[in-house]
Amino acid sequence: MAGEGDRRKRFISATAANYFGLDPAGGAAALAAGLHSRPELSRFLDDGNEFLLVVQHSGAQLSASNKIEATDSKNNVLVFFKLRPDVITEDNLHSNILVSSMLDSPINTLYQAVRQVFAPVLLKDEKWSKAFDPKLQKLLSELEAGLSTTLRRSDPSYTGTKFTEDDVRAILTPTDEFQFWRECAHHGNKGCSKARASYFRDLFEDIAKDYCNLDTLSLFEVVDLVEATKDTVDSVWRQTEHDPYPQSRMHNLLDVIGGSLGRFVQRKLAVLNLWEDTFHSVKENIQAGILVCEQWVSACEYLTGQLWQRYTLHPWRNEKYFPELIAKLGQRLDEVLTVRTLHEKLMFLLPAGEKNSLHLSHVFEPFAGLNPVHYNPYTEPLWKAAVSQYERIIAPMEQKIASKLKKFISEIQDSPQQLLQIFQKHKELIKHPNISKELLFERETLLAALQDYVKDYETDFGTRCHGVPGDVSGPLSGKNLSEVVNNIVWVQQLKLKVDDSIKLAEALLSDLPGFQTFLQSANCFLEQLKVYEQEQFDDWSRNIQSELSNPKSGLCIQANSPVMELDPISGTLNILYSDRLVTLLREVRQLSALGFAIPAKIQHLAKTAQKFCKQAVILKQVAHFYNSIDQQMIWSQKPMMLQSALAFEQIIKHSKSGPGGKAQITWDNPGELEAYIQKLQGAAERISTENRKLRKWHTNFIQKVISLMNIDLLRQQQRWKEGLQEFRTGFASLESQGFKSSDMKAWRQHWNHQLYKALEHQYQMGLEALNENLPEIIIDLTFKQGRLQFRPPFEEVRARYYREMKRFISIPNQFRGVSEAEVESIFTVMTERNANGFLTAFSKAEDLFRRLTDVSNQFKEWVVIGQVDMEPLVKTHLSSKQDWEKNFKALKVRGKEAERLPRYSYICIIVNISTL
Repeated sequence: MAGEGDRRKRFISATAANYFGLDPAGGAAALAAGLHSRPELSRFLDDGNEFLLVVQHSGAQLSASNKIEATDSKNNVLVFFKLRPDVITEDNLHSNILVSSMLDSPINTLYQAVRQVFAPVLLKDEKWSKAFDPKLQKLLSELEAGLSTTLRRSDPSYTGTKFTEDDVRAILTPTDEFQFWRECAHHGNKGCSKARASYFRDLFEDIAKDYCNLDTLSLFEVVDLVEATKDTVDSVWRQTEHDPYPQSRMHNLLDVIGGSLGRFVQRKLAVLNLWEDTFHSVKENIQAGILVCEQWVSACEYLTGQLWQRYTLHPWRNEKYFPELIAKLGQRLDEVLTVRTLHEKLMFLLPAGEKNSLHLSHVFEPFAGLNPVHYNPYTEPLWKAAVSQYERIIAPMEQKIASKLKKFISEIQDSPQQLLQIFQKHKELIKHPNISKELLFERETLLAALQDYVKDYETDFGTRCHGVPGDVSGPLSGKNLSEVVNNIVWVQQLKLKVDDSIKLAEALLSDLPGFQTFLQSANCFLEQLKVYEQEQFDDWSRNIQSELSNPKSGLCIQANSPVMELDPISGTLNILYSDRLVTLLREVRQLSALGFAIPAKIQHLAKTAQKFCKQAVILKQVAHFYNSIDQQMIWSQKPMMLQSALAFEQIIKHSKSGPGGKAQITWDNPGELEAYIQKLQGAAERISTENRKLRKWHTNFIQKVISLMNIDLLRQQQRWKEGLQEFRTGFASLESQGFKSSDMKAWRQHWNHQLYKALEHQYQMGLEALNENLPEIIIDLTFKQGRLQFRPPFEEVRARYYREMKRFISIPNQFRGVSEAEVESIFTVMTERNANGFLTAFSKAEDLFRRLTDVSNQFKEWVVIGQVDMEPLVKTHLSSKQDWEKNFKALKVRGKEAERLPRYSYICIIVNISTL
């Protein structure tokens, strides 16, 4: 056969046969022989200038070409091309030929090659990224983004008017979908206006950034992302601003989101050694991974199986969407967690001497070489075989574990609650057939406890279901829940408890004779709870819809109705947006979240109410401010705020629009309403700012008056002057800021009265101890001109003392407080009001001067010798030497005693005794 001995041609034909899946027994040799004879193959191999060989499987033969033809054919293409312009030999066969396939289109092939192969290697690999020029890195990133855009624009969805399943073939990740709407919003097309695309783009923006940086998030952060994604796709599906989001596109989006989340979970868990890492770490991460999977499955089933199927404006057609791969991944992770949990429980329950037989390297040997997070149909048989082998390894320990569990259960079997807890805690162990068989009696006890458990719930439900939430005989109540939502939440909690009992029974008790009876009874009660739950919702729906026709219900909001009214009698401002509407919005949101399909009329009402809710809340805040500002103002400051208050009131009273202000502002004029709200907020903010400023000054003045109460008026008069100056500076500052002096009269009068209290307190304190606190007067007692004398003279001291008293007593007459010059002072009456204190002060003064006079009398004996004629006295009494010596000695003693004469101090008068 021609070319049969040519190793080069055998390589080309074998590669092509393998790629196109040709059966050796089905004529592959004949097809290869036909390819060997093609001149295009010979040119590629033997001509150094021929760089390309294109092989296709067409019909019953393999065709070859030296160029790629532009065709609409969907057939796969295999391309061989050279690195260098050489003839192909056996030596360079594997070093000079590159092989590539081309699927779908050249654009898609190049895009996937750049995205999956070259961009990761050249941009992320440490070795190659260092050697690759940053400019080229940027160009490569731009090439990837440009190819992605071109690929999306090549879809019929980008220019056509209909969406089909083929329209989303370029949407492989959530980021692709988000980028599609960004590009549509920028360029627009016939099938999708810029406004519609912009709307979807904005809705997706809430989650787009997280999906773009998915690998930077933790498993626990992605749990929150799943919930956010559910809300976002629900908003996209149920929007009514533009044409509905196509179901085929949403189906694909749910699919790629599930795939993206599943691959993320696999990547995060792949870095763990699930069999050797600590149980706590493995458990925590696997549980988070399971939660991600379960939440997405639950979200898809709820949205496409309940909520969207009941949404009449855009119902989900056909069967609900079920993300099978991520659901199976969640099941696999749950099985891995069960195996690890089972091992931990065995380690906990087995005696210390037997734990060595459960060493990790031995017991988890069946799982060696198998990565359990890589779920797919091909790995499933291998996984099941490994689990079976693992169970055979631990089988010998099960008898001992069963005995241990029997002991545990026998100790708490009289407590149904603890019995449930022990079975729940060791469910993974008890599910095993051998242990389950050994615990037959204990499981029968559990079944009886579950029956009583469910019966108690049923009795309690029958007692409470007709009562009012919060009452002793009513449903248990939660916080911030209306009656209907509270009742439904209460019932759903009961449903969860009953459902948990059923799941526990199904997992552990399905082989027992009484299981079916229990299951039937529990399911019957569950059905009763569901009926009650639906009745609560139906009653609420009927009541709301009946209130829609009652103008007094507060639910009849009309778009063309005035936004507010001013009560002519009470003067209060009322916003014509009932609090009942706010409650309704909360109920609609909560009931939707609980899985109920809200009737179209109520949805329309809620949508209308939601449209005006933001403005209504702002207006209610302004109305509350308007109605309560009078109580927020300090009484004496009201005149100072009169102008701002009147300006605010004028805006309220003249809430008109149109020429001449004849038409009232209504809800359906958003532009005028927004402008009016801003005007109101501006006026309210001005008056609020003024009020805060004045209240702050008022508070500061309070602190100053309190401090003056404790400042001595007699000794620290300068501090009193400084404190009073701070008051006056404050008033002057406010005047400079635009407050009129005439408007401050009441406030000034208020603070004058407060200053009066502080001044009178210190005034009375000063009068009581006036003689103790007056400035000191120093007096010398001298002997001059043959008699004792005060210096300064006694009368001068007396006059000086009384002047100081008079100065203090007359302080109120000079005190003006914060009054203006022409205003009559309120402080002058203080002197008369405290006249009784003067008697005490004068009495103490006279007593002081009486004691001062007594001082001079005490020293008369010291000056006697100065008041006689010394010559005759000496001649008479000093006749001998001994007389002179005796008197000299006495004189010395007396001199020393004179040096020790005291310095007398009488309160504010100090008397110095001079011996000169």
